[in-house]
Amino acid sequence: MTVVATMSISLDNVGTGHHQTEERPFGDVPEGALHRWMFDAPEENKPEIDAILGAGAYVMGRNMFGPVRGEWDRDWRGWWGPNPPYHSPVFVLTHYPHEPIAMEGGTTFHFVTDGIHAALERARDAAGDRDIHIAGGPTTTNAYLAAGLVDELALQISPVVLGEGIRLLDGVGRLDLEAIAVRGTSLTTHARYRVRYPDLSERQAGR
Repeated sequence: MTVVATMSISLDNVGTGHHQTEERPFGDVPEGALHRWMFDAPEENKPEIDAILGAGAYVMGRNMFGPVRGEWDRDWRGWWGPNPPYHSPVFVLTHYPHEPIAMEGGTTFHFVTDGIHAALERARDAAGDRDIHIAGGPTTTNAYLAAGLVDELALQISPVVLGEGIRLLDGVGRLDLEAIAVRGTSLTTHARYRVRYPDLSERQAGR
């Protein structure tokens, strides 16, 4: 089992924008700037899409799940419609309890209130021998990287410089990355790395 953090980013490491709303899931980032590769060229990028959607469980931050803040005061069921693409358990980090939401196609959203380590352990239990994907956004991915919990980093790097937004790798500390695979397509560059933590014992001591 491998814990893979996957993220679509700009050349300047922006993974999403500020000021998210229901109408603008990525906030100030222009629509499609980071994810055209997935929607406009799915056949060209099929191996990477299949790898993302082949995980046994997922972990995501609350903002990745939706724009609702504070208490769950509305019936929000994610951005993806009645049949989300995950088709596996998804563990959503939140400070506010919520009953699981079962969707079509095998996706069930579980809401975890006791932190990143607890969410990852639940994902391990659910995934069997398949990979776990840390699905974003960048703040959640950074937290897992900073804690030394990610085995591989899979990036989809769009040929755009956004200038501002929420950046991947901010505050994660020292990482040594070993390139596993790099492949360019018309709308993105896929880069997959094995992650090494030179100060792993210090990170684990800080749990």
